[in-house]
Amino acid sequence: MRDTRESRVLLLLLITISFALITVDIRGGDDSPLDATKRGAAAALGPVENGVATVVDPVGNAIEAVRESGDRHDRIAELQRQNAELKQRLGSDDRNRARAAELDKILGTAGAGRYGIKGAQVIAIGAAQGLSWTVTIDAGSRDGLERDMTVLNGDGLVGRITTVGPSTATVLLANDPEFTVGTRLEKTSELGFATGQGDRPMKVELLNGKLKVAKGDRLVTFGSRGSRPFVPGVPIGVVSSVEPVGDVTRTVYVEPYASFTRLDIVGVVVQPPRDDPRDAVLPPEPKATPTPTVTVTVPLGGEDAADGGADAGAGTDAGTDAGTDTGAGVGAGEDPAGDPAAGGPAAGEDGLTP
Repeated sequence: MRDTRESRVLLLLLITISFALITVDIRGGDDSPLDATKRGAAAALGPVENGVATVVDPVGNAIEAVRESGDRHDRIAELQRQNAELKQRLGSDDRNRARAAELDKILGTAGAGRYGIKGAQVIAIGAAQGLSWTVTIDAGSRDGLERDMTVLNGDGLVGRITTVGPSTATVLLANDPEFTVGTRLEKTSELGFATGQGDRPMKVELLNGKLKVAKGDRLVTFGSRGSRPFVPGVPIGVVSSVEPVGDVTRTVYVEPYASFTRLDIVGVVVQPPRDDPRDAVLPPEPKATPTPTVTVTVPLGGEDAADGGADAGAGTDAGTDAGTDTGAGVGAGEDPAGDPAAGGPAAGEDGLTP
């Protein structure tokens, strides 16, 4: 429609009529003169509205479902993220508890030996090439660490520090072939030297080659002058085997207490003890396992059978004794058949054949 003066007048007139009808309807309330007209319009337009709703509602529902699907997807993603965070937190808590337990164990070892220690964590391992066994710890010169300090954990000797940086240090492990430490046997105080052999038990050479060493004997560090690189009394390991070498010497192999493939928290001895702790740091000796005793109970019938067999044997012995006695009687000059002539010599005869 063209925008003319007439069209504008018509539009204004329609708007005025609409407002007038609305006013009349509102003021009339339930008795509005327009009720009949509204009922007729509803009857005429109701089917049309239902048909339009039937066509439009599925489309609207589909659009709403797509919108809700996106919301559900976002909610699922959020729940998955929260679940992953909870799992990570639980795993971290378990690891922290394990580290706390290991640290408590190290503190117990340090307390028994009266060592002043600095805790550190293993953050890297040495190169896998060759026979080098080293680890890197997250403590260095800023933490008071120096070269040739003893490194231990809750089980025993781990190694010694070889190089020190501002915030890290390198530890040569006790199972490295270049590693040697002075040893002392528990109780006997016999001295020797232990050398690492990689993933095999440490090899120990005792100063007393004739000393008798048994499997299960335990060794600790003898200690170095000035407690560098080793402080005394740190548990090394247990004798696993002894091999004779010639007639007067023998080779001793020791299984270390520390597991060099499962190192996490370690302690660096920054202050040596005033006195040698001797064997005080060693763990309690394992208790001997009692040998089981097997008891066999013989049934009553079996005892009677055994007694009957014994009686039968006694009867056999009696028969044998009787036969022996009969033979003895014949030898005395009696004929078993009762013939005196077949007996011994007559009276007055010496029994010698002329």
